[in-house]
Amino acid sequence: MTFTATELDYLATQRLGRLATVTPGGQTQNNPVGFFLDAGSGTIVIGGHAMGKSRKFRNVQQGSTVALVVDDLASVDPWVARGIEIRGTAVALTDAEPPVPFFSREIIRITPTKIISWGLDGPRESRTV
Repeated sequence: MTFTATELDYLATQRLGRLATVTPGGQTQNNPVGFFLDAGSGTIVIGGHAMGKSRKFRNVQQGSTVALVVDDLASVDPWVARGIEIRGTAVALTDAEPPVPFFSREIIRITPTKIISWGLDGPRESRTV
């Protein structure tokens, strides 16, 4: 699954998203996260100061699928929302090179299996692997 040029441009302007994971018991969790696009591999990297100690990291270690939503308001008058939802598989990596030097060495890498975008220059778009 690859991002369109418009989606790549949009993601490059954003710094925060909301990552949803599921516990082994079926409870959902949704948290704001910093994210980084690895355009070369077409994946998303989630990092943090103590990522390895977080519930989202443990959920991914235990097999959770994920959804990351990145959105904002292009205008409030008129109301114009835009964004991307990235659903996919994720791996929790330890001792990985962090996306920025002050983050911990644990990261979550998301491989998209479905991308839904809206308000980015054209009609709503949805693609699945």
